[in-house]
Amino acid sequence: MGFFEAITSVFNKYATFSGRAPRSEFWWFWLFNMIVSIAIDGSGMRHGMNGLEHMEGPSILSTIWHLGVFIPTLAVSVRRLHDTDRSGWWLLLWLIPVIGWIVLVVFYASRGTAGANRFGPDPLAGGTDGGSDGYGPSSIPPVSRR
Repeated sequence: MGFFEAITSVFNKYATFSGRAPRSEFWWFWLFNMIVSIAIDGSGMRHGMNGLEHMEGPSILSTIWHLGVFIPTLAVSVRRLHDTDRSGWWLLLWLIPVIGWIVLVVFYASRGTAGANRFGPDPLAGGTDGGSDGYGPSSIPPVSRR
């Protein structure tokens, strides 16, 4: 899955918490989110009472962006955990500073389970196991996991 395909996939499944997400979908979306966040927050210029001025804190545009991607970010994170055969409740590790974050990053970077698991068919198998994810068979050729 490429950069634009991953972004499109995440936004098409905006609030879909079921199914599985391959590593590429998760990490490309994470990169896209970081790039947009840095672009929005990077200038340090905000609209204040007297026009454009330097202000501390998040801008309105930044707040709108982060609210807009909050649900799809949660959804793709849960689907990524599903791909490693873990429940979405593992996402609560994010509440444990440093150690929980490291554990989640390891989970996100881990290879997904080959073949179908309790959360659905292998997203890299090309829909060969019935397309029970609700999106039907894929035209993408199967990719072997090594």
